[in-house]
Amino acid sequence: MNSDLKRILATLLAFDTTSRESNLQLINYIDEYLRGYGIATRLFFDEEGKKANLYARFGPEGPGGVMLSGHTDVVPVDGQRWTVPPFELTLRDDLCYGRGSTDMKGFIACVLAAVPDFLSQPLRMPLHLAFSYDEEVGCLGVRSLVDHLKASKDKPALCIIGEPTEMRPVYGHKGKLAMRCTVQGKACHSAYAPSGVNAIEYAAKLITRLGTLGETLAQTRDSRFDPPYSTLQVGVIHGGAALNIVPESCQFDFEIRHLPDVSLEPTLAELHGYAAGELLTSMRAVAPQADITFSPLSRYPGLLSDPQSEFAGWLAQWAQSEAFSTVAFGTRAACSMKRA
Repeated sequence: MNSDLKRILATLLAFDTTSRESNLQLINYIDEYLRGYGIATRLFFDEEGKKANLYARFGPEGPGGVMLSGHTDVVPVDGQRWTVPPFELTLRDDLCYGRGSTDMKGFIACVLAAVPDFLSQPLRMPLHLAFSYDEEVGCLGVRSLVDHLKASKDKPALCIIGEPTEMRPVYGHKGKLAMRCTVQGKACHSAYAPSGVNAIEYAAKLITRLGTLGETLAQTRDSRFDPPYSTLQVGVIHGGAALNIVPESCQFDFEIRHLPDVSLEPTLAELHGYAAGELLTSMRAVAPQADITFSPLSRYPGLLSDPQSEFAGWLAQWAQSEAFSTVAFGTRAACSMKRA
């Protein structure tokens, strides 16, 4: 690792850009860095002005060219047993440690460190740089940047997103839907349980139905993915106040990671129908105010591109790997294609 790359990576890691925090210090650093090389930038802020995307382009005028894209936010370190300071660069056995060193400040550092080399070359096409916020919470931040590119006459032709794939070119990933279900029942003393509506018990019925729906989703297979089917899981649940009180409310979060060609509409229709029909009918017979609501937390589509395309061949040569693959996690690539 050369000294410039090491310095840039150490600087990026020092910014706590956990998704719940602002990323503006990091964005301002990148902005000043690029402007120092005479590269104009543009920032796209969130509604509160606490986070921003950064876009830059240089080289020949006109459409086309390659975009290098990465996200600036990282997942939390809360409750994790780090053996090194998470927001510092630690080098050990030729490996870089620090929150985001792999996903994906390492890629951003490589791009920034390469800027002087890019500028020294007679570029035949434009080079675009795009760095976004809130990727880790549902690819939320990049959307304003994508909308800008969609309206531009100088769109890039290709986009490389530097996710941690161990230098394996990835041409596809699953989509994701994350939802929150809130069950509102009626509290009462547990000695008179039939007079109440137990929100946890009805949430359990919904979770059981989700398990059945997950089994149905898993019947559609695609051997290009691992696992080769869509998955559904409940990851968070909250409910109840005390053992001797029939719980008034229960809330749980679930997610579906689905194959690119799988539509979730039949699954959601069956879930909503079960909740609005059988369950609410039973609940409201005891408590007319009882309710079940579903709220989307995040959603992005799946992606499948052509591993036989000219671009794929060029990327394989650049990455020194023809081992094209897919991944089960998601990226901003699908958000870009969906909105383009």
